[in-house]
Amino acid sequence: MKKYIAELIGTCTLVVLGCGTAMLVGCDAAAGGGYILTALAFGLAIVATAYCIGNISGCHINPAVSLGVLLSGGMTAKEFWGYVVSQCIGALLGASILALVFSLGGVKDMTGGFGSNGLAGVNGNAFAGLLVEIILTFIFVLCILGVTSKKANHGSFGGLIIGLTLTGVHILGIGLTGTSVNPARSFGPALVALFAGNSAPIAALWVFIVGPLVGAALAAYVYKALEK
Repeated sequence: MKKYIAELIGTCTLVVLGCGTAMLVGCDAAAGGGYILTALAFGLAIVATAYCIGNISGCHINPAVSLGVLLSGGMTAKEFWGYVVSQCIGALLGASILALVFSLGGVKDMTGGFGSNGLAGVNGNAFAGLLVEIILTFIFVLCILGVTSKKANHGSFGGLIIGLTLTGVHILGIGLTGTSVNPARSFGPALVALFAGNSAPIAALWVFIVGPLVGAALAAYVYKALEK
């Protein structure tokens, strides 16, 4: 149970820091600075949580990462589903906290959807968005599997490496899909946006569930093949 609570807290933290930053600074391609700040917020959130709860749950805080670990033989199916439920609850809690804070404070949400993902950057093309999410998640999960492998020798730098990789994929992906690579991170803000009267994020949510899961599965199979 402690692992599941850790995953809930970690995912909540990721959404609050990452999506909260996006809501504050926006992701305007013309300005550009919002891209970097949002990418850094997500990456630094991973660094912080990795060193905080990594020794408790492994700090997946992402169903795609958990799927990669499952397919690599690092957890059981029962544990996987426990992680996924905890992560989704954590993401929903994080998005709800943001909605409450921004509402009470009268702060404008620069994303219009609580930092949710969308397809505007790819002109609404779901296939293009799906491809982006598959590729970015593949890179991210492949990094995680390599860094956390028993053969790896990164000392205490694993969390930093993973956080920097997440920052990197965000720098590319924010302008295309908002960068999900994490179904839970997309689920929480999309559901809260729906309750707030914005149905656009929930309509495209399937892209940000299927894409990351496919990318993670591919990463797991490729890494296992390379590691042999």
